[in-house]
Amino acid sequence: MKKLFFISILALVFLSANFPEGGVKIALLKYNGGGDWYANPTSLPNLIAFCNSNLKTSINPEPATVEVGNSEIFNYPFLHMTGHGNVVFSNQEAKNLREYLIAGGFLHIDDNYGMDKFIRPQLKKVFPELDLIELPFDHPVYHQKYDFKNGSPKIHVHDDKAPQGFGLIWEGRLVVYYTYETDLGDGWEDFEVHKDSKETRTKALQMGANLIQYVFTQ
Repeated sequence: MKKLFFISILALVFLSANFPEGGVKIALLKYNGGGDWYANPTSLPNLIAFCNSNLKTSINPEPATVEVGNSEIFNYPFLHMTGHGNVVFSNQEAKNLREYLIAGGFLHIDDNYGMDKFIRPQLKKVFPELDLIELPFDHPVYHQKYDFKNGSPKIHVHDDKAPQGFGLIWEGRLVVYYTYETDLGDGWEDFEVHKDSKETRTKALQMGANLIQYVFTQ
């Protein structure tokens, strides 16, 4: 039943020109452990505005905030998670997130610098049978409306490593996309926050739009 709900709302986002803006929401994921899950407060509103303008989606301009263990998680087809520090999922939260993802949900995790060593063991709680794999550059997530031949763009330097995009794949479907050494969310923020160039911010928003389009059309 939950899976059918996801299918119906995803179709409406793209296929119904008359679907009222504000009817479908995406959400920021709130987690425990002390990490700043609330980082980048202007990111999702700016990404939504970009998608509604350039992809002609009908997404509520105000994203929701939902806790990992809350059943309300099933109301949102797309979850975004970010932060710099510790992440802890309880057994109940891991179970809830697993059920959400298997039912058709999608989680984008964006390491805002410092999350990597914490998020990986928590994802193992959610899917102990799966390993994060680096997605090849020909994966469809990089080739939606916007073409990224070399994978996710590099937004902030941090350790000056190459940007990477990892995924958890459940029964052939990408359910978690994890951007590392990329910092897409910073690129979605208002210009005044990081003062990134227009080109850098545009690339970040275009990659974010690819994620939205991929999730809402697969």
